[in-house]
Order: sequence, then structure tokens, then C-alpha cells
Amino acid sequence: MRNKPMVMFKMLLACLLVFIFQVSFAQTFKNPLLPSGADPWSIYKDGYYYYTQSMQHKLVIWKTKNLADLKSAQQKTIFVPPVNTAYSKELWAPEIHYINHKWYVYFAADNGENKNHRMYVLENTSKDPLTGIWVLKGQVGDATNKWAIDGSVFTYQNQLYIVWAGWEGDLNQKQEIFIAKMKNPWTIDGKRYKISTPQFEWEKHGDLNDPSNPPHVDVNEGPQILMHNHKVFLIYSASGCWTDFYALGMLSLKGKDLLKATSWEKSTQPVFKQSKENGVYAPGHNSFFKSPDGKEDWILYHANSAPGQGCGGQRSPRAQKFSWNPDGSPNFGIPVRTNQELPIPSQNE
Repeated sequence: MRNKPMVMFKMLLACLLVFIFQVSFAQTFKNPLLPSGADPWSIYKDGYYYYTQSMQHKLVIWKTKNLADLKSAQQKTIFVPPVNTAYSKELWAPEIHYINHKWYVYFAADNGENKNHRMYVLENTSKDPLTGIWVLKGQVGDATNKWAIDGSVFTYQNQLYIVWAGWEGDLNQKQEIFIAKMKNPWTIDGKRYKISTPQFEWEKHGDLNDPSNPPHVDVNEGPQILMHNHKVFLIYSASGCWTDFYALGMLSLKGKDLLKATSWEKSTQPVFKQSKENGVYAPGHNSFFKSPDGKEDWILYHANSAPGQGCGGQRSPRAQKFSWNPDGSPNFGIPVRTNQELPIPSQNE
């Protein structure tokens, strides 16, 4: 009986801690996830979200259990390139992947001239990507060694592939989507194959005011693979990010050979675009992730909150849940307002 007060005290303390945890662990969030940030990428592994975005001069990873806490999440700079190298400037669109029990971060960079943008990859053998040593494995490219950005890797039928945005030649006239097989996470195996080129009006908003560039650039970029119930989709960004018409397009795999353009069918209309009524402009350069319980599908993208803001620092990362159409294709809906309260991704019970 002498221990009864202590038992009661411990029970009350436990209840209080549970209450504090529930209060502190936000159950809803509002977009944007961060005040600014372009080309957002996130995956969920072993109880944590790992997030990254374009930081221009360095690569940073955020780690958090709750998407709503991204603003206060633990973060670490994993790579600052040495000066005066081919990859010392304009680090774009990093992606973090976990392949064969190792972490990889893919990114594009140049030496200060956009025409020299190429893709690169880092490797880390640690269990936690915020620890250990990140090693530059080198450039990831095919034999043509043409301009290349937005590399993203995926596995299909036990074969590793990479998709990216590139130029056919050496002039900034058109950005197209290419694909290639990979021998390993840092080596392309064989030729590149073009599977998408801008062809519809909504893919061709790309007027430039910069006299050093061509007067018009048609854009397909930021390719992301999305698989669902044995169906394969490639979601990409179309038109210039410097325009309000930046939007998402979709290719659907209809054939068996991913390397053939004829195996892919392009949607005639964008699948995700600006919403003037919701105050969201130029949504694009997306990625996908699952909720912690694996039951929900989420799209992560950047967008502007006013027209005419272009490709600068006003772009911010946003997330929202999406559903599936009866034919098995994704239904992304429309971009939600920045003041709309959204439930966090569904948690494990």
C-alpha cells in the first residue's frame, strides 16, 4: 500500500506525456511546407520522411517523422561542391533514393554556364543518410554527353532505369525526356532513348526575355515514374517554369519496351495545372510518396502564390493527397489553397 501513491503518480505522468505528445504531434498542416524551395523530393523509410530540394550551391537533407513539422525538422548539408569544377554551381533538382541497401542522391550541376549542366550522383553506405560519408561517384551520363538535368531512377521488372530532361543537340531550343537502362546506380548502360517531346500547345509556353537565350524554348522536364496496380505512368513538367503555364503532363505505358517512344501514350491535356481560383500558379516539378501506413498516395510539388513570380525563390513546396480514376490512372485534382487545413498522411496504428 505504501507504493500506491507512487503508482498513481506514474500513471498520471504517463497520461500527461501521452497528452503532450498528441498535442505536439500536429494532425493537420497547411501548404506551403516551407517558405520557399523548388523541385521538392521526399521518400518515407523506416519511420522517417527524408526530404530535399534545390539549394543552388549545396545539397541538404531534412529528416522528420511528421510532414507537418518540416519547418522545424532536423536537417544536414551533405555536400558542398569544390570550387572551379564542372559541378560547382547551379545544383538542381536533387533526389534521394535507397538502392541495394545504400543511399544515393542524384543532382544536376554546371560550372556557371547552363549549357554545361550534367547529372551526378553521391553514395552513402550508412543506415541513416544524415550520418556517414557521402562520396561523389561521378557523372551519370550516356555516350552523347549532352545537356542533362532532373535525373530520376526507378526499377521496373528487376531492371534499373534512369529518366531525365535533355537536349537533342547542343542548343537550348527544346527540353525533351530521355530514358536509359543502368548497369548500377551510377552507370548508364548503352544508349539514351527519347520518349517525349513537347507537342501540344500547353507544353510550348516558353518565351524568354534573356537575349543570351533563344526567344522560345519548348519544355518537357522533371520526369517522375508512378506505378499503381501494374500500370506505369510518367509524370513530367511542361512549358517554362518561368511562366504561369508550368503544369504536369502524363505518359502512360501501353507497350512492353520502356525504351520505345511508341510504348508511351501522352495525355492530350495537362493532369495538374494552375488554379487561379485557389491562388496557385505554375505548379510542377513534382515527386510522389506514400503515407506511413502505405494506404495513401501523395504528390509533392512546388508552386507560386501569385502570377508572374517565375522560377525564383518565391516558389514553395506543397503536398496533397491524390486518388485514382476507374481506369487506373492518377487523379491529382487541383492545387489546394495555401490556407486550407489538410490532414497529415495517415499513420501506422
